[in-house]
Amino acid sequence: MVSRVIPVDPFDLVLFGATGDLAQRKILPGLYHRFEVGQMPDKARIIGTARSDMNSDGFRDLLRASMQKFAPDFKADTLDQFLSRVEYVPVDALGDAGWKTLGKSLSDDAVRAFYLSVGPSLFSGIAQRLHDHGMATPDSRIVVEKPFGHDLASAKALNEGLRACFEEHQIYRIDHYLGKETVQNLMALRFANSLFEPLWNSTHVDHVQITVAETVGVEGRGAYYDQSGAMRDMIQNHLVQLLCLTAMEPPSKFSSNAVRDEKVKVIEALEPVAQADIARGQYRTGTGGDGYLDHVDNPASRTESFIALKAHIGNWRWAGVPFYLRTGKRLRARESEIAVFFRDPPHTIFPNVGPLHGNVLVIRLQPDEGITLRTTIKEPGQGGFRLSDVALDMSFADALGDDSQSPDAYERLIMDVIRGDQTLFMRGDEAEAAWAWVDPIIHGWEERGDRPSRYDQGSSGPEEALMLMHRDGRRWRQIGG
Repeated sequence: MVSRVIPVDPFDLVLFGATGDLAQRKILPGLYHRFEVGQMPDKARIIGTARSDMNSDGFRDLLRASMQKFAPDFKADTLDQFLSRVEYVPVDALGDAGWKTLGKSLSDDAVRAFYLSVGPSLFSGIAQRLHDHGMATPDSRIVVEKPFGHDLASAKALNEGLRACFEEHQIYRIDHYLGKETVQNLMALRFANSLFEPLWNSTHVDHVQITVAETVGVEGRGAYYDQSGAMRDMIQNHLVQLLCLTAMEPPSKFSSNAVRDEKVKVIEALEPVAQADIARGQYRTGTGGDGYLDHVDNPASRTESFIALKAHIGNWRWAGVPFYLRTGKRLRARESEIAVFFRDPPHTIFPNVGPLHGNVLVIRLQPDEGITLRTTIKEPGQGGFRLSDVALDMSFADALGDDSQSPDAYERLIMDVIRGDQTLFMRGDEAEAAWAWVDPIIHGWEERGDRPSRYDQGSSGPEEALMLMHRDGRRWRQIGG
């Protein structure tokens, strides 16, 4: 299958925090790959900004070193051409230095995209200075990274700060999970095929499991993570977004606001979660190395590195269907998936074969993006009628070839910003609705002073997570299985 590369309009992308880890590891290498395949027009430019006092040549040297580390497959001559599009302007995000110089460096006839790869505390200040110095034109866009707030009150404050200088249609709240090919294929799977949508409801679906498991710990970012935890860092944004795309109603058309309208309806329909339906954990010191408390240097920490919970959506389509969400650090394998468990057949007509297992549709986000459908068939051979579960498996890499590997999430989302397509970005009311659901859950365990359970590194999490399923007569899908 041949992938089409559709060029975008000329643009100036101003990258705040350009010397930081995310910019050097993901954003700038992603832009290089878009340049390499010919998607960036001749007049496109990238302007890095940070407090570091360097010139454009120094920044290009820094970027060249980062490419050797994070994108070693680059072509030397192509990288030289790409670097000729890159400039650098020192800017003090909290002061006045550099802003006039930055403004003079922008083109008047190009799309302006301001990417804030900085902490949320700087969002409003940067937006205000862009507005005050006349750089926030009607055709400009501003991109902000997660975390979008720490709770509902801070999310509202951030929204107010951004909307004071930019219209909502100019604000792009980025979540790289939504840029993954499989996540977008979930919408295609549901709404472009007549096979699944008639079955996508409480009549036929028993339950849904959404898992994002990581093998890494929090070392290197312990101070930040200990103020956040798995609930704020992963559930509130990534997993809630995956839940929305799984559970949403078909939009009237495939447009950014129509899609996001349906996602907001899902979040607003989420019912309060009982504390008995939550399992929290911290990985302990073991054969895998230091534990969570060592990595955050806080022996009294009550912050979770693992959380599992059962959510219910209070609407007609999903009444009575539990959605189990699970995420954690230092687990058995790196794995992200959505598993839709269909109900068991109501009656078994085959003698002496035992209970039948229902079909399971698994949408794999990482590491091997693809879609698997578990079905039951007769085992081949003579001498009796035996049934066996087999998987109809489609790996994007096998089915679509090398084109399935590119672009990655950041590449795709940045190009969507330039195109002005907000479909895969959170709207302000969407972010606030997610915090409104999450806040009472967090306040509940904070008020009681609950401590997370300890779990072994390389495991599937604490025992309480297994019991959460066991009480309902169900079992988690095995991580790394």
